[in-house]
Amino acid sequence: MKRWTIDRRRAQRSSGPRLNQWKGTRSSAETTQDRAVRRTQAAAKGRRLIRWSAIVVGVVLAGWGLAVGIQRSGPLLQRLLEIKAVTVEGVHQIGKQELVDRLALKPGTSLHHILTTTMKERVESHPWVKEAVITRVPLHELRISVVERKPAAIVHAGSENFLSDEEGHVLARLGQDDNGMLPMVTGLDSRELLRGDTAVRHAVKSGVMLSRLVGQSIDGRVQVNAANPANLVATVRGVQFQFGEAEVSDQWERFQRVKPSLKTVMFDGHGRGGNEIDLRYENRVIVRERG
Repeated sequence: MKRWTIDRRRAQRSSGPRLNQWKGTRSSAETTQDRAVRRTQAAAKGRRLIRWSAIVVGVVLAGWGLAVGIQRSGPLLQRLLEIKAVTVEGVHQIGKQELVDRLALKPGTSLHHILTTTMKERVESHPWVKEAVITRVPLHELRISVVERKPAAIVHAGSENFLSDEEGHVLARLGQDDNGMLPMVTGLDSRELLRGDTAVRHAVKSGVMLSRLVGQSIDGRVQVNAANPANLVATVRGVQFQFGEAEVSDQWERFQRVKPSLKTVMFDGHGRGGNEIDLRYENRVIVRERG
C-alpha cells in the first residue's frame, strides 16, 4: 500500500507540463540569435573600417602624387604660362612703355604669379591714370586697360604753372609754360597742391566748374581766383565777376537775366565802362567800375 502511494505521486508529478525544459530551449535560441547579430555587426564595422582606411590611404597617395606632379611639372608650367606680351589699351597722353615699366616685370615671369591688385596700384600711381584694369589673357599675355585723366585747367600756384584735371589732380609741372586753351585757377599754395590737399583740390574743382559755366555764355579764357572758396572771382575779357556762398549757377542765371540791360558792360578785354559785376547779394546785380 505504501509503495503504490509513492508510485502514484511520481506518476502525478511526471504528468505535469515540463516548464523548465521549454524555458531552457527558448533561452538557448535567443543566445544564438544575439551571437549572430553581434557577428553581423562586427563584420559590418570591420568592412566600414577597411573602406575608410582605403579612402584615407587613397587621399594620401593622391596628395603625394599631386605634389610630386606639381614639383616635376613646375618648369613646364612656367614655360607654358610665361608672359611674352604686355598690351596697353586706352592711352592717348601716356606712353605705353611708361606703364609697362611701372609693372617691373622680371624676365620669365608667368601669368599665375601675377598679383593683379599690386599691378593695378603700380599703374594707377602714374599721375595721368585715373583707373586701371589688369587682365591675364591665356596663355602669354598681360593686358592693361586704363582710363586717362583729362587736362581741365592750368593752376598758377606760387611762381609756377601746373596742369590739372577737373578733380584737382596735378598731371604735370609746367614751370612757366602755359596753355591758353584751358582756364586758369589762381590763389592756391603750390606745396598744398602738390601734396594733394583735399581743400585745394576742392578749390580747383570749383574753379573748373565756374570757368565752364561762364565760358558757355562768354567767349574767351576764364581766370578764376579760388583763394577764398566762399568768394570765387572769375575774370573774362576784362570783366570781373564776384560770386558768394550761394549756388554759383543761380548767381550766374541772375546775371544772364539782366545782361541785356547792362549797356555799359563791355567785354572787350580792355576794362572800359562797368567792368566789375558783384553777384554776392541775393536778388541783386551790382555793376562797378574799377579804377
